[in-house]
Amino acid sequence: METTTPPQSALEPVEGVRDADLIEIVEKARGSVAYKATLAFVRASQAKRDAESEARDKLVVLKAEAAAERARLPRNARRRDMVREVIENEPAAPENIQHIHSVLALCGLPYREPKGVTNVSREYGRNTLAINAGRLINPTTGEMEMQGLPYGPKARLLLLHLCTEAVRQRSPKVEVAQSMSGFIRDMGFPVTGGERGTLKQFKEQLNRLAACSMQIGLWDGTRASTLNVPPFRQMDVWLPLHNHPDQGLLWSSTITFHREFYDNLIQHALPVDIRAARAFAGSARKLDLLFWVGYRLSRLERPLRLTWDNLYKQFGSENGSIRSFRQEFRKDVAHLTEVFPRLRLTLDDGGMQLLPSDPKDLLVPPKAALANKRARARA
Repeated sequence: METTTPPQSALEPVEGVRDADLIEIVEKARGSVAYKATLAFVRASQAKRDAESEARDKLVVLKAEAAAERARLPRNARRRDMVREVIENEPAAPENIQHIHSVLALCGLPYREPKGVTNVSREYGRNTLAINAGRLINPTTGEMEMQGLPYGPKARLLLLHLCTEAVRQRSPKVEVAQSMSGFIRDMGFPVTGGERGTLKQFKEQLNRLAACSMQIGLWDGTRASTLNVPPFRQMDVWLPLHNHPDQGLLWSSTITFHREFYDNLIQHALPVDIRAARAFAGSARKLDLLFWVGYRLSRLERPLRLTWDNLYKQFGSENGSIRSFRQEFRKDVAHLTEVFPRLRLTLDDGGMQLLPSDPKDLLVPPKAALANKRARARA
């Protein structure tokens, strides 16, 4: 005779408990001396689960609202907001850290293309950077051709990339062609060929950088020194064995830093979070501001005060007037503090004030001596 198993009865409801696995625990303890304690524990577990579920639901709603709000922002503001969120929630990994020479963090290249000139100079405090255009040999004709002066954000990003590769490889000779397309893509630019493509734009700035020479004038009020600091000693380009449609856009195969510049770079490389650089990849002045603040923060022990005249000489030499510079610079600083909200940088009618703060606020490690001093102060 066939027997049938009676269906299991549903678990009895337990006040304050809804999840089946928790109700089952209560049922197993029913009638035992531990029943009351078990019931209290299960109810507390249910309350904790409910709170966690509610928090997750709220987080989903907040993320959806934040995403909707971000979608309404202009493209550059949207990029800054995304970078800020990533930096706040994800510590900088080694692959996020790039490097630039400290000298280049203090004195930047021209913001726009200097028309009809082969040399420019910029002041920063009592010091001056002079850049002179140079020549490169054309790999197709064998003739020396004059190159223009490097300028704009792409030249700065290239210097950041080349300095980083030299530091990573611990070699003054950098393989360019193998890494350049990936770097352009990482910076948020499409990798495109053609007359107006990004490949040609970056290649042009690379040629200008390789051909130029730099001089830094140092003056303390009584003594003057002039330093010749050519970044690169050699640039090698090989023609391909077979013709291809982008032959006019050939990358240099290798570029070699001047030995003195390279040795100084290894000693004084300034770390830069590539995620922050990516947020400002379209603005030369914002990149300069990012590098400059990073350099200052790594060494700052007391409040730094700069007048608008100081700031104009440092960052506004290409503005038509100090009035227009002040308007634009306020926006640039606001964009920097959007990405780094803990940065203690303020502007007022008198100029700018930068207060000492944890260099981690800009993800830049402090100079060793300053770090030791701060550690002793905390002890």
